[in-house]
Amino acid sequence: MARLFPNLDTVPLTNHPKFAETSNLRKKRRVHHQIRFSASLSRRQFRTTLAMSLNPVNEPQKIVVLNYQSEKLVGLLHDTGSKDVVIVCHGFTSRKENKMMVNICGALEKEGISAYRFDFSGNGESDGTFAYGNYMKEVEDLCAVVKHFNGENRIVSAIVGHSKGGDVVLLYASKYHDIRTVVNLSGRYDLKKGIAERLGEDFMERIKKNGYMDVECQKTGKVLYRVTEESLTERLNTDMHELAPRIDKNCRVLTVHGSTDEIIPVEDAYEFSKIIPNHKLHIIEGANHCFTEHQDEVVPVVIDFIKSCMQQNKESSD
Repeated sequence: MARLFPNLDTVPLTNHPKFAETSNLRKKRRVHHQIRFSASLSRRQFRTTLAMSLNPVNEPQKIVVLNYQSEKLVGLLHDTGSKDVVIVCHGFTSRKENKMMVNICGALEKEGISAYRFDFSGNGESDGTFAYGNYMKEVEDLCAVVKHFNGENRIVSAIVGHSKGGDVVLLYASKYHDIRTVVNLSGRYDLKKGIAERLGEDFMERIKKNGYMDVECQKTGKVLYRVTEESLTERLNTDMHELAPRIDKNCRVLTVHGSTDEIIPVEDAYEFSKIIPNHKLHIIEGANHCFTEHQDEVVPVVIDFIKSCMQQNKESSD
């Protein structure tokens, strides 16, 4: 069995609802402390700090969407009453409560834009069995969510994804051409890479021998997930180099990547910039894969891009 530490893209314990009340009080005190003693704090930094540190305007509403296999996809809608909705997608072994997903949705809400973060099938609260790879099924999960909101007389104005979710939103845009704004945060360009780091150098031999291999947490020995030959093959056969250029040239794509990403090298971001037709690249110096210490930088970049694209779309339709 392969052993590794839990994926970095997981939910911190402090995000658990049990900690919400005391955590929120500490956050509010910390914000006031920062504002009082930071004379050089710009108006924009002030808005970002406030948006990320205080509670959302309204309590997010739980919305359940059925995918094409009739599995329940559970998500939270930050509803501002806007017709526009931004859909935010988590990464590998993560969930909708991921810190960056929450921060992006909260910041969008502060700007008056509704946002929806959900668990892919087999993750978090959603139905289904977790599967390694599974890229195209997650694309179809996203498709079900887009159709749901379009059917509710809303407009899905942008889709945002982190890590594996970044690949999913790019793959969605390459297959369906109904979204005009896509944000890829730390997505992987070459899906043949990064496997040995998780599964061990002899992963292919071991999987072919047994048909699968279980990946365990090094600390607890608990099985985190199972990798089957079928799911591994699906990942190896998903070619971003072939599929990403199929994104419509009128679709605006932003890739944001940390210069010191320890999971997916920053070079992958530069590869995307070479092949995606209407692409903007933003590198955050010193940031890791999850932008752990750079939330105050990555969130405004995403929000500004989405707002700019929405404004351009509005002007072009007038």
